Amino acid sequence: MMAKSTPAPFTAVPFPRERWLMVDGGRIGRQKHLIHGLVEFDVTQPRAMLREHKAQTGETVSFTAFIAHCLGRAVGQHKAVHAYRNWRSQLILFDDVDLQTFFSVKHKSGHDQILPRILRAGNRRSVRDLHDEIRAFQAGHRQSPESKSMGWFVRLPGPIRRGIYRTILRNPPAFKSIMGTVSLTAIGMFGDGGGWGLPVPAHSLQITLGGIAEKPGVFGRRIEIREYLSVTISLDHDVVDGAPAARFTRCFKALVEQGAGLLDACATGANVSQPALGD
Repeated sequence: MMAKSTPAPFTAVPFPRERWLMVDGGRIGRQKHLIHGLVEFDVTQPRAMLREHKAQTGETVSFTAFIAHCLGRAVGQHKAVHAYRNWRSQLILFDDVDLQTFFSVKHKSGHDQILPRILRAGNRRSVRDLHDEIRAFQAGHRQSPESKSMGWFVRLPGPIRRGIYRTILRNPPAFKSIMGTVSLTAIGMFGDGGGWGLPVPAHSLQITLGGIAEKPGVFGRRIEIREYLSVTISLDHDVVDGAPAARFTRCFKALVEQGAGLLDACATGANVSQPALGD
């Protein structure tokens, strides 16, 4: 006789409603012809500036705000990388760079939740300005427009949600209003060391920040230990060519490595530490 098998132990938990947005976004991204660039940025200088500022004032300046500032400036100088095609087969290049980014916050039920935040006109804003908005959002995310709109949107049936997505994808101004023009996400906060992520973005341009690793590097014609941030640059090849993508990447990398905007941000810092989730 065969022994009676016993079911393997498991725990069943509800599938979070907000995860349906990731499912829908993945379906949209699979329709794009994506190219990915895996690059490393030397962030030794900006991270040293941030550590020095914290030691002097006790304040933690948002690293996300710094990257968003550099990204907004780089896209503002190379607008082709956040172009969108409308239903007339025209390419729409926006003047303002609206950055959709994500933060880990506490849901009212107590579990962690990823919420989006759109940082408007990132190409015209300082690190300090972006930092203040991020901190305010993290403190009061439950009253944010993003939190309220997600609450009802995720309750819609899947076909209706996807129909709305298809509609706004052919209407760049509507897409910009609801989802921004560029996506910035960080996975490096969840682990130590270097490493890249390969997203399936709905945007024409998505920047995925991986881990930060210490490794030998050449600096000033000498070898020393440097800190390198793994960055994935994902573009919709249907609307963005390789040459504009390369020029944007060089500009973005240069701004980050020189610590663009940090001197002003640190000069106007407060004397109170403000740690935050998902920084």
